[in-house]
Amino acid sequence: QVHLVESGGGLVQAGGSLRLSCAASGRTFSSLAMGWFRQAPGKEREFVGRIIWSTGDTYSVPSVKGRFTISRDNAVNTMFLQMHDLKPEDTGIYYCASASSLTSRWQWDTWGQGTQVTVSS
Repeated sequence: QVHLVESGGGLVQAGGSLRLSCAASGRTFSSLAMGWFRQAPGKEREFVGRIIWSTGDTYSVPSVKGRFTISRDNAVNTMFLQMHDLKPEDTGIYYCASASSLTSRWQWDTWGQGTQVTVSS
């Protein structure tokens, strides 16, 4: 099983930047892709973006495209989320997840504990 630990959250003013990390351990060879999700207070968790381990191919949702960048360091099994020009609506708990299979959609089967990001206006 893959174990995921997020870090890097915090409080930042609007327009600021943060970089989140997600360190994977355990059976990391079973992970095909890693994703970022977030959950704002009172809202459902939403998908932010993902990266494929082998190719580095990334996808981000339109609301963060151009502001957020997903990357990975295969040598240390870590995924990053670099966030620029943060907005108050980016506030939430950010989770990373691992997918061990792809059918019609990525199957996110392992989750981290989450890290809080708060953007003040």
